[in-house]
Amino acid sequence: MLGKKLVTAQKRGETRALCLGLGMVACSMMIYFFIGITIVPFYTKSVWTAETVCKVLKANIQDKVLDPNNKGSEDEDIFPYPCLQVWVNLTASGQEVMLYQTEDTLERNPKCSYVPGKSENSQEVKARIEKIASNFKKYQTFPCYYDPGGTQTNVILTRLYPPKGLLFAFLWPTLMFTGGCLIIVLVKISQYFSILSAWQ
Repeated sequence: MLGKKLVTAQKRGETRALCLGLGMVACSMMIYFFIGITIVPFYTKSVWTAETVCKVLKANIQDKVLDPNNKGSEDEDIFPYPCLQVWVNLTASGQEVMLYQTEDTLERNPKCSYVPGKSENSQEVKARIEKIASNFKKYQTFPCYYDPGGTQTNVILTRLYPPKGLLFAFLWPTLMFTGGCLIIVLVKISQYFSILSAWQ
């Protein structure tokens, strides 16, 4: 009677462990799919892949810039934030190009090097932009990224999804997938030895 209870408890434990392993594998596959449709396209779309050194030529703050969404109009619109324009000397080619914070900055407003969030306070944004401009004038040499293919003639300061970030994004689902497979293998080995001992 005691032996049957032990066997029943062992089977229940194996079933739960097997469900846990399968659940971990299924969750990791879902995370892989999510990363594949969100982060990977942005990583492959980015052309600023080569790193070089940029030297600041000028960093200006303008209150009025042409609105990129107002095509065909010569009127100047005042943006809800000061427009910081940073021009640098690209060491790799010696060209004078405009610097952007990230790839997203160029898409949101190609006239400005830095674009703050929409929900931020205007006074805080103004103080931050003035501090950023001051830092560029203080630290005039820094690493930046450019397009080695020449498609984009500008540079960015920081990549949204660098190779290390992409590897880190794949690290957790990989660990989860490996752990799930390991649990399934251990359960199968345990079942094999149980059957083998029963035959003996």
